[in-house]
Amino acid sequence: MAKKRKKDDGDGGAASWMNTFADLMNLLLCFFVLLFSMSSVDADKFEALVQSLEHSFSILPQGGSSIGDGQMVAAGVNQLQLLDQYYKEGANSTTDIEGENNEEEDAEKALKEEYTEAGLKESEEMAEQIEIMLEEQKIGDQVELDANAQFVRLTLNGALLFDSGQSKIREDALPLVDKLSLILESYDSNLIDIEGHTDNVPINNEKYENNDVLSAYRAFAVKNYVLEKTSLQAGKINATGCGEYSPVADNSTPEGRARNRRVEIKIYNSYNSN
Repeated sequence: MAKKRKKDDGDGGAASWMNTFADLMNLLLCFFVLLFSMSSVDADKFEALVQSLEHSFSILPQGGSSIGDGQMVAAGVNQLQLLDQYYKEGANSTTDIEGENNEEEDAEKALKEEYTEAGLKESEEMAEQIEIMLEEQKIGDQVELDANAQFVRLTLNGALLFDSGQSKIREDALPLVDKLSLILESYDSNLIDIEGHTDNVPINNEKYENNDVLSAYRAFAVKNYVLEKTSLQAGKINATGCGEYSPVADNSTPEGRARNRRVEIKIYNSYNSN
């Protein structure tokens, strides 16, 4: 009977060697995969940038962000070349808006200057007419007259109208106020302001606690008298007490204080009467 051949002990050694070789190949494969993944970091970041631009600016179609041979090859990638043009157009648009704003400002400034010139011209014409009427009424030497782009101002010395510390119009000053009332009635469509002013000498009595109150009483005294003597509407005449806060002369001298004790009547032109 033939004997069976025993298996070669070398076969077992060959199988062990193959296992070790396979483990080594797996390790090398993992190593090269790791190297490849590390070399692909920049590409991944670039792809993330593309996706960010797609969502932020809506310039790339969905899915157009492939990476190959170090360049983006999808259709959406080519549109990145338009990004510089996009920003340039935005800058030009901003410049155009700034130019339009400057044009609007220039037009508004020109309109304002034209408005001011027209107002000044009308005020000067009113002042000439009022000066003629003052001379006709023979009170030109008792009234100071000046004009600006808003109004014509008639200034009356307070000492002519009121006794010291009082708000009742003096009897001998009533003819002056009567003549002024006739002039004011000629401007019934214009806004009229009557302002009372004082010097800085303090006052404190039972009726007037300070110069503000005294100046307000004097302004209202003139307003009420003008309304009684004319057909002017009360809504067209304002009365204001300005106290000592708008001096026209030095309060350290008697002459200056006398000038500061005054009543101003402002007749606004048609551009400033609304």
